[in-house]
Amino acid sequence: MKKNKIIYWIFTILFAGFMIFSSIPDILITPEAATFMKDLLGYPLYILPFLGWAKTLGVIAILIPRYPRLKEWAYAGLFFDLLGATYSMISVSKGRADWLFMLLPIALGILSYVYMRKISNRAAVTPSFA
Repeated sequence: MKKNKIIYWIFTILFAGFMIFSSIPDILITPEAATFMKDLLGYPLYILPFLGWAKTLGVIAILIPRYPRLKEWAYAGLFFDLLGATYSMISVSKGRADWLFMLLPIALGILSYVYMRKISNRAAVTPSFA
């Protein structure tokens, strides 16, 4: 049980770190984020702060120890964000190097979610003698 919790927190912190560091330029609408979103992907700039705040709230939700249903929704939202970003990059990309990096945060998110489920299923089965 303790091993699963340690593995869960390692993957979760790495995943949360990746997502929070990718949300900050979106919230601040940095020139790099604006150029990437508008010129390369072709999306309107008003979507940047929304995506940034949504990612930030998702990270907060997965780091809070309780509220399992909220965590499920947060994982789903963050995964859809990564999936959409990967699809967008594949659509405009000329080679694999542009979008292949996206497999790292997707893998971290999946591993974090799998270990969260392992811990929560074990906690639900284990009787509490308080």
